[in-house]
Amino acid sequence: MTVAIIALNVIMFIVFNLVGTGSDQASEFAILSFGHIPSVSNDLRSLPVDYQVVPDEFYALTALTSAFMHADIWHLGGNMLFIWVFGDNVEDALGHIKYLIFYLLCAFAAAWLHVQVFPDSDAPLIGASGAAAGIVAAYLMLHPKMKVWVLFLSRIPLRLPAIWLLGGWVAFQLFMFVADTDGQVSWAAHVGGIVAGIVLVGIMKRRDVPLFDRRIVQPHAVELAEEGEEVSQGPWGRQGSRR
Repeated sequence: MTVAIIALNVIMFIVFNLVGTGSDQASEFAILSFGHIPSVSNDLRSLPVDYQVVPDEFYALTALTSAFMHADIWHLGGNMLFIWVFGDNVEDALGHIKYLIFYLLCAFAAAWLHVQVFPDSDAPLIGASGAAAGIVAAYLMLHPKMKVWVLFLSRIPLRLPAIWLLGGWVAFQLFMFVADTDGQVSWAAHVGGIVAGIVLVGIMKRRDVPLFDRRIVQPHAVELAEEGEEVSQGPWGRQGSRR
């Protein structure tokens, strides 16, 4: 499901940003039609008829469609990187279907808090960062002791516990939510996703999956090599091969 979510985001970006000579017009149409605009959500404004792809009575759905819209390749790449690195572990803990529901609920919570903080904004909210923030928060709840590789100062590889690295990232989002109220980044959406991720992972995780790394649980998608087998490195990670 993690791969499917990333693929759908990439496909949507290609369709609305890279296909055809009128890509600028297509991108504008997609952002206004499928982005989540607080003033429209609060019935303070109305979209022009040409952009009313989602009917007014179902406008809340744009809280979900907006999570699959991105402004540029860097916006897309950054969000997909977070989902790729941490999403599969959260998916293992929840299961495929519940993980998809979790992802969409985090996206909805992100859009909801953004609308509460900026109720009369005419700027469309787009991007998967709220849902990605929910995934990061869920990973932190599940695996705070796991070590994550990071490039310090973009040069020095360090392997740090998730509680330090991701905990610091979450703290930074909360700080910016309070400190930066006029920037182009919706820190409110990030915080909404984080709160949703923390709450939902405890509710939706499989019963046998503990929080906070209290014990090691083998994911359903992983098979341990038996005695007499050797482990080889394949293009998608480690693979067991029989002698």
